[in-house]
Amino acid sequence: MGPTNSVELNLAGRDFSLSTGLLALQADGAVLASLGDTQILATALMSSSPRQDVDFFPLMVDFEEKYYAAGKIKGSRFIKREGRPSDNAVLTARLIDRPIRPLFPKGVTNDVQIMVTVLSVDLEVDPGTTGINAASAALMISGMPFHGPVGAVRIGYITDSEGKEQLVVNPTYEQVDGGRLNLVVAGTMDAITMVEAACNEVPEEVLLEALDLAHRQIKKLCQLQIELRDKVAPKPRQMIFRAENEAAVEAVKRFFTPEMGDSVQGTTKHDVKEKVHLIEDKMLEAYATEIENGAFRAGELKGVLNDLLEKHMRHNILEKEVRIDGRGVKQIRPLSSMVGLIKRTHGSALFQRGETQALSLTTLGSPGAAQTIDTMDEDSIKRYIHHYNFPPFSVGEVKPLRGTSRREIGHGDLAERALIPVLPSKEDFPYTMRVVSEILTCNGSSSMASVCGSTLSLMDAGVPLIRPVAGIAMGLITKADFDGTPGSYKILSDIQGMEDFAGDMDFKVTGTEQGITALQMDIKVKGLSLDIMREALEQAKAGRAEILASMLATLPATRDHLSPYAPLITTLRIQPDQIREVIGRGGEMIQKITAETGCEIDIEQDGLVTVTAPNQENGKQAIDWIGRITYIPEAGDEFEGTVTRLMDFGAFVEFSPGKEGLVHISEWDWGRTERMEDVTHVDDTIKVKLMEVDDQGRYNLSRKALLQKPEGYEERPRSEGFGGRPGGGGGGRPRPGGHGGGQRRRF
Repeated sequence: MGPTNSVELNLAGRDFSLSTGLLALQADGAVLASLGDTQILATALMSSSPRQDVDFFPLMVDFEEKYYAAGKIKGSRFIKREGRPSDNAVLTARLIDRPIRPLFPKGVTNDVQIMVTVLSVDLEVDPGTTGINAASAALMISGMPFHGPVGAVRIGYITDSEGKEQLVVNPTYEQVDGGRLNLVVAGTMDAITMVEAACNEVPEEVLLEALDLAHRQIKKLCQLQIELRDKVAPKPRQMIFRAENEAAVEAVKRFFTPEMGDSVQGTTKHDVKEKVHLIEDKMLEAYATEIENGAFRAGELKGVLNDLLEKHMRHNILEKEVRIDGRGVKQIRPLSSMVGLIKRTHGSALFQRGETQALSLTTLGSPGAAQTIDTMDEDSIKRYIHHYNFPPFSVGEVKPLRGTSRREIGHGDLAERALIPVLPSKEDFPYTMRVVSEILTCNGSSSMASVCGSTLSLMDAGVPLIRPVAGIAMGLITKADFDGTPGSYKILSDIQGMEDFAGDMDFKVTGTEQGITALQMDIKVKGLSLDIMREALEQAKAGRAEILASMLATLPATRDHLSPYAPLITTLRIQPDQIREVIGRGGEMIQKITAETGCEIDIEQDGLVTVTAPNQENGKQAIDWIGRITYIPEAGDEFEGTVTRLMDFGAFVEFSPGKEGLVHISEWDWGRTERMEDVTHVDDTIKVKLMEVDDQGRYNLSRKALLQKPEGYEERPRSEGFGGRPGGGGGGRPRPGGHGGGQRRRF
């Protein structure tokens, strides 16, 4: 083991430290980050040579959840090793990747891998932000050309003991669950670079306060990483950057004219591509001899041309406020939507904005269909699930399908978070809800289209949303000398694909007319001031209002009925101590109900029973059955029951599911009954009346009480106890030792 170095600070009342030199000594950079009892190891490595086959930065980030970190043993009976990453692990890996990737210089094509492994977790604070800080610190001491550091912090918005709402740094799981805001912010010493948030209709001003508070903490975390780097004093790595062919650059500059740039406009992606291809063909024809002689390759010329077209697009936006499709900077693409177009689904909606098209489909299920989340640090139930699919045909490409991508998981999670604050409570709407958004055509902002489509689809399905939600993606174009002052930038509403790729910001905002429900922001410039973010949020609010108006023109309110193909759910409440009666011994009773009625039955610990039925008749049958089981019989009640056993002294009758009583032989008929076998058989159906519930909770029934008394009938003397039962012990029931009636009843 070599020398160790460590630094620490107090972060919102908890000790936070970064140390290196003890673990993972073969890594270029390895840091153990500790926050309370949470310990995370981050390692960073770079390949020895650049890749020649790529023109992008090949960064890989993995977040490794380990069950031992929480003292758990998970898995099936046969497999106990951790499997593929959970959705939570994928989302956390993306959270680490996003603020780090832009801080590597252009031209780096070496493979870089960051692995963030959770060694210990205290189950109080989410480890995601600690992972970002650990990864950045590992890069800072690795010698790689990383223009960091990056710090990250989580902010909550909770209600204090006096009923006032306040912002808190580094909130616990409990505070996050009980609050209105779960905000993760990453940034540098200079500015904020990434935002991820789940909000419960939080006003814009509160978010800006939270961002300001977060950046003050981020500066401290960045300074801590700088101190660690200075202690380690890493040797800078000698790099070979991917350089452009200067001959190709000069050739394209001679060929390109502003008129060519102005010609590349169109309302569709196809129109723009066709115009770009025309310019490319002319350029390749003009330099055919040079290409043949090997002065430069056709691909190099196309790459330089694309760079010039992007710069021209940015120039037109900054100087003329004209975008590539002719829109103004605040203008939203044409909006349209439809509902109910897919026949057998429980709800469906097609939302289209420009060329981006999302088909969102809703399925309603029983409470038992909810998803169980079982990860390293979380055991919970999800009753609302959103899945986002991005097939290759949506962008006109041919690609093999390789399972759900990280991007699809991330976009699905964002759209899911956007709707959660407006979902009805389980008591008001007990259904499990799953929405799948199929992106059928895409030219930017597909995740926001899935938010709008999901809202309409849920409303079409009859889900009583508190308020509808819409989403919009905001962009930013800055000048080369961008300093944050007015005139050095333009904020764009509803960005499309090229504006996302060539722009400086992707700021997704979802919300209702009351406030914001989710945020996601990534920027490519050094950082944004709060004034610019305030302007972007205000512009996004106006855009959301326009989109909501268009959506409500299609479907003004949630439908007042469910689809005929949706299951019917009814709830009732029983006493908690009656749950075992409904379930029965070994689950026998509840299995019998579900088998005979075709219904699903879910029972909460507080006695809330949910019956999910294929139709109204079956649902009523199951509810009546449960009602009979949980009904507390009283003397005088009449029932229709089934004979279950015959004894010398009478017959046992099941008069209600799980409830059995005795019809003593003397209570069978007004006349004398010699033998029970002569008058009834097992499985016979008879009508009985409950005469009493004895002090042991046993039911004494009578058949003759429901029969007409014969004329002139005279009562015979009765022995002590109900029914004149032999043995004089008050009931004539069998007792051990052969006296007083025989064996004890079992239920």
